[in-house]
Order: sequence, then C-alpha cells, then structure tokens
Amino acid sequence: MKLIYSISIILSILLYLPSNSTAQEKPTDGDLPPAVLGTASSLRGESVNYFSEDPKTAGYIVAPDTEGKKPALIIVHEWYGLKLRIKEMADALADEGYVVLAVDMYSGKTGSNNAENRTLMTESLSDPDYIIRNLDAAASYLRGRDDVITDKIGTMGWCYGGGVALSYGIGGEHHEATAIFYGRLIDDPEKLKHIGHEVLGIFGENDGGIPPSDVRKFEKALRKAGIENEIHIYDDVGHGFFLWIDKRPEGKSAATDAWKRLKDYLKRTLGD
Repeated sequence: MKLIYSISIILSILLYLPSNSTAQEKPTDGDLPPAVLGTASSLRGESVNYFSEDPKTAGYIVAPDTEGKKPALIIVHEWYGLKLRIKEMADALADEGYVVLAVDMYSGKTGSNNAENRTLMTESLSDPDYIIRNLDAAASYLRGRDDVITDKIGTMGWCYGGGVALSYGIGGEHHEATAIFYGRLIDDPEKLKHIGHEVLGIFGENDGGIPPSDVRKFEKALRKAGIENEIHIYDDVGHGFFLWIDKRPEGKSAATDAWKRLKDYLKRTLGD
C-alpha cells in the first residue's frame, strides 16, 4: 500500500514554533536521557549500509552492551535527515535494552536550513514506494542479526519521521509497535485497520500543524478500526517539544512524562 501524504500539512507542522508557556503536565519518575537535553556523550554505534538498493544510504546501528537476543527499534529522523541528535537518541534507546537502527531516508544527505530541509523532505515524499522499500530493508537487516528477537521489532519517529512510522505501520512488512511523535496523521479507519499492533501517539496542544481536533479524529478512527492505542496531548507545548529540551526548556515536563510512557509502551509491545 502506498504512503499518502499531504505535503502542505507537513510543512506547516515543521515550520511551526512551540509556545513559550510552561507545560502543565507534571513529570513522573525517571529522568530524561542526555540525548534530549543536549548533554549526550560520544556516540558508540556505527554506520551501516542496510539498504542495498541505494548504496548512498547510511544508517546508524547501536546495540546494548549485554549479551543475548534483544527486541529492536527502527527510528526515523526529522525533516533535516539523519543527524547527531537522532543518533544520540538511538544510543539512549539502546541503553533501554533495544538494538536500534536509525534509518537514513535521504540517501546520505542532510539539511542545514529550512530551505534545504524542505527540499529533502519533498523529494523523499515524492517516492512513497521507495520509503516503504527502505524501511522493509531496515526490518530485514535487523531480523538478520544474531542479537535481535525477530518477532519483536518496532518503528518510531518524530515529525516527518512520525508520519513515516505511521504509514509504515499501515503499508510495510509486519512489525510489532508504532510510536508517533507529532507526525502526520491518517484518520481513515479502512487504512488504519491494516496496523496489527497497539499504537502510541504523543502530541502537543499548541501544535499549529496537528491541532487537538485532528488528534482526536485519529484516535476515534483507530478505535473504529479496532486498533489498540494510547494517545496523549500535552498541555501548553507545541510541535517538536520532545527532542530539543536544550533549545525548548518549556517542554521538559511534558517530555519527561512522554519518555516514561514511551518506555512503558515499548515494554508492553516488544517485551517478553
């Protein structure tokens, strides 16, 4: 099944700046990983060419230090491409016990400003079949590793990557989890019914591109399609509040709660 995107909606999401008000959600137990605070240490993973169709594609793979087979995660970058912050996030998720592959959807390219990011994203979205093949190759690569539990693979992403993760849940190879951080939504139950697992959705109340009304339509459509879901809209934060707390400290409380919910969700869907 092909991905269905509205580029105008995605652009409005990615260009939106969050408000400066303080989130009302109180943090629960557990601290945010250094990756989202801008204090991460040196990377410990390595580059990998997991997609033989496109030799320019270079993902980032990192595994826990412990022995034995682990569940795995495919994580999808924001509109600027596979940059340092996403790799740091891969390390943080490996610390939680997952083999993590941060995929490259832009054939090795990254953007350094809004114009470059927009061009890269538009080019990517113009070929939805390529996106599916890329992520199918990522899943196949993980299943081929000796340290991965082959029936415990999830996908997650932020912004552009959140929308990609949702659409991959609908149209890609079977996998066991989809976590969406303020990504483009689909509210057609007939499409959503192809998802075969619980979905986690994290959103901000002040997101100019994905207003709460759209999130509720998505939630209603998931229920109509019979898909288990956990959807959260955090007060007083906007789009992009999670990954960049060093630049958007007003989102720290909401991000702390979202991080705990993500960890709980992954244990539910990918745990033993």
